[in-house]
Amino acid sequence: MTRTTYNIYRALADSTRRKILQLLSSGEQTQSDIVKEFNISQPAINKQLRILKEEGFIHERKSGRYRYYQLDRETFEGAYHQMVDEIGAMLDQTLMDLKHYVENKEEDDD
Repeated sequence: MTRTTYNIYRALADSTRRKILQLLSSGEQTQSDIVKEFNISQPAINKQLRILKEEGFIHERKSGRYRYYQLDRETFEGAYHQMVDEIGAMLDQTLMDLKHYVENKEEDDD
């Protein structure tokens, strides 16, 4: 598994992180705006934002006393395409295995 694929799985593994990514998909948001969307504490949101930053899916900028967060669309889209390719390859292999199984079963039945 590649590092980018792992990143998107980690980013999407938590429902709070998924909702944060959804919020940021509509544009830059302050930390306060993000916190208002949840019924959990600011430190809990900070943890989720930190993980998303570590994985490279969001950027943070500070302006005065405010922190602004923005989705890194290029990284997110690249990771998405890589994940789809990897899952597609797994499915292709599964379908090939099934095809071989059915063909062998038909030969055995003859």
